Amino acid sequence: MTTELIAPHPAAPAVAGHRWRWIALAVILTAEVMDLLDVLVTNLAGPAIRADLGGSPTVIQWIGAGYTLAMAVGLVTGGRLGDLYGRRRMFLIGVLGFTAASAACALAGSPGTLIASRVAQGLLGALLLRQGLGLIKEMFPPEQLAAAFGAFGPVMGISAVGGPILAGWLVHADLAGTGWRAIFLINVPLGLLAALGAARFLPASRPGHATRLDLPGVALLSVAVFLLVHPLVQGRELGWPAWSFAMLAGAVVVLAVFARYEQRRQRAGRDPLVVPALFRRRAFTGGLVAGLAFFTALAGFSLVFSLYLQLGLGWPPLRAGLAGLPQALGMVAAFVLAGAGLAQRLGRRLIHLGLGVVLAGVAGMLLTLTLTGADVTPWRMTPALLAVGFGMGLVMAPFFDIVLSGVEEAETGSASGTLTAVQQLGGALGVALLGTVFFDGLTDSVSHAVRVTLLAELGLLLVTVAGAFLLPRRAREGDGGGY
Repeated sequence: MTTELIAPHPAAPAVAGHRWRWIALAVILTAEVMDLLDVLVTNLAGPAIRADLGGSPTVIQWIGAGYTLAMAVGLVTGGRLGDLYGRRRMFLIGVLGFTAASAACALAGSPGTLIASRVAQGLLGALLLRQGLGLIKEMFPPEQLAAAFGAFGPVMGISAVGGPILAGWLVHADLAGTGWRAIFLINVPLGLLAALGAARFLPASRPGHATRLDLPGVALLSVAVFLLVHPLVQGRELGWPAWSFAMLAGAVVVLAVFARYEQRRQRAGRDPLVVPALFRRRAFTGGLVAGLAFFTALAGFSLVFSLYLQLGLGWPPLRAGLAGLPQALGMVAAFVLAGAGLAQRLGRRLIHLGLGVVLAGVAGMLLTLTLTGADVTPWRMTPALLAVGFGMGLVMAPFFDIVLSGVEEAETGSASGTLTAVQQLGGALGVALLGTVFFDGLTDSVSHAVRVTLLAELGLLLVTVAGAFLLPRRAREGDGGGY
């Protein structure tokens, strides 16, 4: 599953404290739950969606990749929109838009309509996510910030544990004949409740003095990520035509053009979308490499595990959701342990320790499935899944704080926005890359497909291990709670 850890967007120093700050925090967390659930539930509901709407196996990949790609682009600019036009206003636009896009997903009558609605969800989800983080720093006095950001941990834990189970139950229960559509319909009352709460309890912050948006930079970055992900999803189904390789090469070219454009924009005295100097920081480049590989592995594991259980073993969605419970519980336990002081004591070593545990868990899963085949049971997978979830939690808990400690204070805003965008890009790449490996392996057998995919997963984790050696040994003193 994809659990979002996000470093807070820098804002003006907090004042004495907004009168309704704790109620406002509950409103923000309600919106966060909608976003987190929509990241998690579609992997489980994908087979049911495709069975109803039709289309090729790539429909399952695009339902997830479209959302995370749009969110990756939106996260880079979402915070700046709040600075320009006011955070409460942008939060309301984000939450109402996300609610409307969720309703459109529920009413979709074709794969294309659903994917387009998922893209809209991702863009609007990124908008409300960035405003929520900025609003917290605006509403709370410094001595309460750690407690406010600390509330994100339990919320993410509950979502990680309950999201897949809720999705499986909703699809299985077929409430009023809605089937899979209920996973999106549930956002409508939640979204309206969050919007009412935002209008009543969020502070009416005034626009700040942010520079104008870097729209050409946004356009170049959007084109680059589309050129990267589209051939990875569609190429296998079409027999890897020449245009798929041309698009991959084009992604590299457009990224180079984007880098040159950002440098020229900064030299001209205008604010770039991404500060070019960040790429000269070893910690930041190491964080990008390690983060991209890790989040690709994380999202890909979640998708392929769900596909294997449902398409390979024929398990119903509810049983598949319950089977993933040990991984979610392991992740929650790791966050609790890291938050109790382990992250501060071990620093970068905790990331490597977590990666070692994940590697052992994936290897254990590979061994379990090889030995048991179609006779596998949830209990037999539990030890490996616990290790995978626990290790992933140990990696994610200190990751953002450690990477950001390797950049200058003035660069933290750009660096945090870029890292969170890379997290979402990794989610899209995981669905595209490992989903393609899995579906390609199905031409042989389901057992072959899952084994090849888990081997690719191990390769991505080894890349993460190497990239993590470039990170600072510890987070900057005073950092923490970067949810």
